[in-house]
Amino acid sequence: MHRVFISLIFCFFSISTMAQAESLDVAGVWLTPKKTSKVQISDCGDGHPCGKIVWIDPQTEGSKTDNKNPDETLRNQPLIGLTILKGFTWKKNQWGAGKIYDPKDGRTYGSRLRLNEDGTLRVKGCIGPICKTQTWTASTFNEAS
Repeated sequence: MHRVFISLIFCFFSISTMAQAESLDVAGVWLTPKKTSKVQISDCGDGHPCGKIVWIDPQTEGSKTDNKNPDETLRNQPLIGLTILKGFTWKKNQWGAGKIYDPKDGRTYGSRLRLNEDGTLRVKGCIGPICKTQTWTASTFNEAS
């Protein structure tokens, strides 16, 4: 009986460690495909990933505030520091059932995140069954880059 108990504890900690590793797999700073912004993904505080804009290319034209936000009271908030990824849960080897906010149009879409074997991040945004996929590349946070 003692061996069964020890085996169960070992299995529990192994599964727990694997879940923690999965929760960290998308963490980091990611450069978006057009190389105009960087998003930092980290733990929301509940074991699930959240992502916020940490850099916008100074050469990028357009507003540096969330001027398309459907909530008029939020339209003057800066894009730097804005949370655009949240609400994800781990399912079937990816983070799913999340939301991605696009400040270019002020809309929020269903989203999934998955770390690719080559170290890039697959970011999917969906309206119902129609999805658009982007590949983000690992980066570092450096205001000059």
